[in-house]
Amino acid sequence: MAKILIVDDAEFLRVRLNKILDTEGYEVLQAENGSKAVSTYKEARPDVVLMDVTMPEMDGLTALKEIVGFDPKARVIMLTALGQESVVLEAVKSGARDFIVKPFEQDRVMKAIHKLLS
Repeated sequence: MAKILIVDDAEFLRVRLNKILDTEGYEVLQAENGSKAVSTYKEARPDVVLMDVTMPEMDGLTALKEIVGFDPKARVIMLTALGQESVVLEAVKSGARDFIVKPFEQDRVMKAIHKLLS
């Protein structure tokens, strides 16, 4: 089954996504900031990354650019709060394949992942 990396500084969100993905049979990895996301990506080569935009240490946009620089075929879905439209545009220009607005529905997350894996 596919490997998915969840990147968010909010532990409750990582746990919620982990439960959803685990139930669907995915192997789940976690990182709490962008710099851990980059190192985990390079080590584990996940099939999909779900990445928050706003995080301490290294934000999601910077991590996205590093991951895509390392692997241009990386499949990254950005998680963004309402009102961050300009950030979403920059993320798409930088290589994000999709974005999900928080708070999100389980169906939206699964549709985005299935779309990238098909």
